[in-house]
Amino acid sequence: MICTSIQNKEYQNILEVLKTEEMAEIRLDRCALEEEEIQALFQDTDVPLVATCRLDEEPQAPELLELAIEAGAKYVDLEMEAPAAVGRRIREACRSYGTVLIRSYHNYTETPQKEVLESILERGRMFGGEVVKIVTTAHSKADIDTVMSLYSNAAPGTLIAFCMGDKGRESRLEALKRGAPFTYACVSEEEAAAPGQWTSAEMRKAVYGNWRPVKAGPLTMPASKSFAQRAIVAAALAGGTSRLAGYSECGDNESAIALVRSLGATVVRDGNTLVITGIGASPQSLDIEAVHAGESGFLTRFVIPILASVAKNQVLVTGEKTLLNRPLSDAHDIMAACGVRLYPEVNNPVTSGLPESSSSNGVVSDHRKSDCYLPLRVAGPIIPGRADVSGKGGSQLISGLLAALPLCDGKSMLYVSDPKSIPYLFITMDVLGKFGIRIGSEMEGGEDFLETQDWSLCTGINFKIKGGQRYQAASFAIEADWSGAAPFLAAGAIFGEVEVEGLDTGSLQADISIMDILMQACASMSQLDQPIGPIRVARAPLSAFDADLNNCPDLFPVVSVLAAFCPGETHLRGVERLRHKETDRAAAIEEMLTKMGVPVTIEEDLMTITGMGLTQRILSGKLLKGGSYSSHADHRMAMALSLASLGADSPVTIDDTACVAKSFPTFYELFEKL
Repeated sequence: MICTSIQNKEYQNILEVLKTEEMAEIRLDRCALEEEEIQALFQDTDVPLVATCRLDEEPQAPELLELAIEAGAKYVDLEMEAPAAVGRRIREACRSYGTVLIRSYHNYTETPQKEVLESILERGRMFGGEVVKIVTTAHSKADIDTVMSLYSNAAPGTLIAFCMGDKGRESRLEALKRGAPFTYACVSEEEAAAPGQWTSAEMRKAVYGNWRPVKAGPLTMPASKSFAQRAIVAAALAGGTSRLAGYSECGDNESAIALVRSLGATVVRDGNTLVITGIGASPQSLDIEAVHAGESGFLTRFVIPILASVAKNQVLVTGEKTLLNRPLSDAHDIMAACGVRLYPEVNNPVTSGLPESSSSNGVVSDHRKSDCYLPLRVAGPIIPGRADVSGKGGSQLISGLLAALPLCDGKSMLYVSDPKSIPYLFITMDVLGKFGIRIGSEMEGGEDFLETQDWSLCTGINFKIKGGQRYQAASFAIEADWSGAAPFLAAGAIFGEVEVEGLDTGSLQADISIMDILMQACASMSQLDQPIGPIRVARAPLSAFDADLNNCPDLFPVVSVLAAFCPGETHLRGVERLRHKETDRAAAIEEMLTKMGVPVTIEEDLMTITGMGLTQRILSGKLLKGGSYSSHADHRMAMALSLASLGADSPVTIDDTACVAKSFPTFYELFEKL
């Protein structure tokens, strides 16, 4: 990125300059700013700012730097010559407030030998510099080559090295090409901070050429289908009429509506509100032969336990498209723990070649796990009591048990070992609670879990469920969807600036984790009013990160594209959760990134992606490779490919984009606004 150095200006002048710059250095030693203005500048400005204050020019430099750090400076630049006590003081402040510390060296007369510069680089690291800045004066091409050679031993994004002087002018641009997180420019030639400095306008033209950054918003996200599907089914089970505001249409949501209508519920659209009159469900009260789940894996798993509870007889569950090829992981074992048997149909295209041990009712009774695909029959009743089940295969069937067991006559104790997608279980409990269903829960884990409450460290959950409960009608608004917002938020972080509205930052949705991931990647983020004010994400120098996506696997495709633009190695855990989505998403992501020229490896549950910053990709001719790509009929892959297309060297053609209708029919309508 291009960091414009601002000096000799007052507060209002600085604000005017920031309107046109993507990043800026504020010379606190040369700008006439009151303490309140410094605080406001670094606290309220979304543009990533570097706070700089040379000790030899400003006696109060440590205090001013601390003030900027506390107010929210993205970076603080402290020269290596600073006294040790000052260095410790600023380093501690940076750690406390999450500010990146730059330790800088400037030589205004010459370029020392390579060995000297290498020792300076090492000293900068020892002094706590997450980024080390080395700037010398060039008198020859050899001087420039010496400085540029430092990049060969520096991790991506950790070194800013270039030369001053007319001979060193091009090295400022070369620094970006070599992997510097940013380089420095000036507002105008008259305001150059050092000889050979480019103006920001010149630098933008040299770096970006005809490329234009993304700028969009505010964009309104659709309803969360995680909330919508649960609420639609719960409303159908209730006695009376429920009103669900904020509804938006998508394939999976419409499948839920069609399914509950087949149960006997009535559903009417009133603008963006669903009016649902339920069936007042009770155990073995429903006379139904079959339901259709569309292409929704969640809906399938969610209703299987419910059907086992409320239906009088066996119920056939059917589906379509990719759902027919997706195994219902651990379904036999989980349902058997509650007394329910699952019988795959003979005409299942996946299991039709398996031996039949019974044909009297037209079903296969071989209960091997590999048999469990749609269509299948659910044979209840569900039996309350103590059940121990594994959560390794995901949370969806367990969510169904939480919805079904309260209807039973007796109380239940459901223990889930090795739980995955824990946030989705709490979404289920939250939605059920709105309809009068009460469930107690206790999470287990070691000392690390008890101390951090990190869900990835949870080893088990005990659910305590009172029997004889009945669903009661409810009226509330469905939350906006964090998973649908993720591609747009990532687009802002990588390519410019995007503002999204309507999202609840207090949400239980698992995919709210995109906020944490973007912060780990060092994107610039702000929110006007919490918890549901517009969220703005903008470009900043990104960095590689580590993320465990076991609890939010739907984010994996978009996060993998984000990682491709983060310098260094990003490590993503949760690969095994991707194997049985609409496609084998792990293989699809690996195929996509490899074809686009992004190094990626998969080892068991870990995906490692080697990324490169956008400006470095542009200058080195290493933008992602365009061409023809397959979404594998997977809505999440189609969205990820669309995001990647913004950073490709030629158009990206996707074979199937209609699949986004499964969760986000208006995705491309909004995407065109980027």
